[in-house]
Amino acid sequence: MSAASAVVIGASGGIGGAFADALDEEDSHARVWRFGRSLAGDGHLDLTDEASIEAAAARVASGPAPSLMLVATGILEEGERGPEKALRDLDPDWLARVFAINTIGPALVAKHFLPLMPRTGTPVFAALSARVGSITDNRLGGWHGYRASKAALNMLIRNFAIDAARRNDRSIVVGLHPGTVDTKLSEPFRGTVAPGKLFAPDRAALQLLDVIEALKPGDSGKCFAWDGAEIPA
Repeated sequence: MSAASAVVIGASGGIGGAFADALDEEDSHARVWRFGRSLAGDGHLDLTDEASIEAAAARVASGPAPSLMLVATGILEEGERGPEKALRDLDPDWLARVFAINTIGPALVAKHFLPLMPRTGTPVFAALSARVGSITDNRLGGWHGYRASKAALNMLIRNFAIDAARRNDRSIVVGLHPGTVDTKLSEPFRGTVAPGKLFAPDRAALQLLDVIEALKPGDSGKCFAWDGAEIPA
């Protein structure tokens, strides 16, 4: 996708970094803004610190309007904490942490970055979601916080799509499920992945770019998997 300017939030992670690299290789003349929690200086952005999000958006606003944004962030486990397998595992502090990163953080990014997108053309704002965030497709239960935080993100994506269309009726706001990617996030859960379905970050990035390239304005507000299939709400 050719873009005068693109933004990748979470560029210090496996998928985000690979996505930013792919954009650089695709169009060497485009400005690719990279932001992440572990990046220093002007690239620093912490999803739990709205001031850092606002500051990053102000830097992007100084250049050409970005026609592509990807929020490539998420949390599944941290330290000894991980997805809950039963009701007895529910913990309010961990639930708050999961929602802060998976739902509230991307919402604050949208708050400050969506208004920067052009009023013409077909700009795309995408956030990494997950198939397990589908309510109608949930047949196993468990992973309560992660599932709920991604389901909430999917609702926000629908809301943001409606808001964005009021400013530019050809804008696209979507959730993207990258599949299981060979990153730190998936490391503890790879044992159940089917052969051939554990993707290297660079392959995952290219697959997501292919999905984005195929999007139409009528797709806004929906969630799509790495293969282009729509994920039910």
